[in-house]
Order: sequence, then C-alpha cells, then structure tokens
Amino acid sequence: DKHVLITMLQTGQQVLGVCGTSDGLFAHARKNCLFIDCSTIDVQSARQVHDLATTHGLLGVDAPVSGGVAGAAAGTLTFMVGGDEPAFAKAQVILSAMGQRIIHTGPAGSGEAAKICNNMILGISMIAISEAFVLAKQLGLSEEKLFEVVNNASGQCWAMSKYAPVPGLLDGVPANKDYQPGFAAAMMLKDLRLSQDCAQSVAVETPLGEQTTKLYQAFVEQGHGQLDFSAIIKLLQHEA
Repeated sequence: DKHVLITMLQTGQQVLGVCGTSDGLFAHARKNCLFIDCSTIDVQSARQVHDLATTHGLLGVDAPVSGGVAGAAAGTLTFMVGGDEPAFAKAQVILSAMGQRIIHTGPAGSGEAAKICNNMILGISMIAISEAFVLAKQLGLSEEKLFEVVNNASGQCWAMSKYAPVPGLLDGVPANKDYQPGFAAAMMLKDLRLSQDCAQSVAVETPLGEQTTKLYQAFVEQGHGQLDFSAIIKLLQHEA
C-alpha cells in the first residue's frame, strides 16, 4: 500500500510510452501499487492508461492539476481526479499533501475532461479581459479604474481578479515580470487544442473555444510560446 507512482508529462503518447511499454513503469510496478497521472492529456489516452494500469494489477487515477507555479509552491493546488472510489480514496491521501482541494470528478478520464473544460474557460476569459483593457485604453479609461470596476461588477472573473494581464495591478503575476510564466502560452495552446479535439470527438461546437485556440496559435507562431499565456494581450494590442 505504500508504493505510489506519479507521472506528470505533456502528452498522452508520452504517458503511454513511459508507462505501458514492455519495459515501462507498469511492467516493473508492484501489484496494488497506486498510479497517479497528473498530466493534462486527452480523455481517450487517459482511459487507455487507466485500462493498462488495471491490466497490470494497479490502482489508477487521472489527476490533472490547476493552480500553476504559485499554487504548487504554496501547496494550494486543485486536483480533479478520475477513477473508481477505492483508487480515489488512496490518491486523496497523497494529493492532499500537495493541494488544498481534491475533487473526485467521476470515472477514469473525467479528471482530464474537467481540466480541459476549465482551461478552455480560462483561455476564453483571458482573451475577454485583454480585449476589455485594450478597448478601455482607446476610450480613455485607465487600466486601474477598469480593474477596480470589473472586480466589483458583473464582469468579475478569476483571470481578472487573480491574474490580470496588465503590469502593476496585482502582486506576483507574470505581467509584472515581463510575462515570464506562470503558465506558458504554448501550454495553453496545447490544452485549447485538446478542448477542440474533444469537442470534435463528441460533435459539440465551441465557437469561442475555437477562436481562442486560433488566437493563441497565432501568438505562439509569432515566437511567443514561452511567454505566459496572459501575454496574449500583446497580440491584441498590436492588432488594435
């Protein structure tokens, strides 16, 4: 019961390669070992990994994470965990050492579904507040006053109140450090592409998610993939 495997990689292919090959982690893991994958990957791959873990006699969960570098440093991350109840119960003990909120989202793959939907919202929100800052400036409204009003009005959202893309409005945000991540734009683009792949796989239209993906793709193609995702405001400022 004391043996735990934790992975955190960038793609489903990487997780399957590290875990599921003939000389991979699962081939060498002890029976009833707990396997926690904290990667953000596609739902289909997460379910494949879960099935492989089960085949090897392991308890497996997908447990992607939200909260970024600051949340990791402070131990305040949120984990969204897909898997059956016995596996979740064991994983909860481990994840509670790293995070503040451990949410059981349902069966295998549902943690990934939750993370992908959340990050699609986050990407759209960052575009929305960036557009508002660009528009406000052209209308002669200061960034400080827009920030104050939105945080006390119906436009309030996490991206504005905790992660504003303009320098000097909040302490500790990437905008204050020349947009050093944080959460890199290239990683946001990866997650947005996952959202669009998932939407296509279940025949759901996400027009705002689709447009947001295109904007981040343009930003990354301009060579800004290693800047924080809040730096997308630069693209919108240039377009304006």
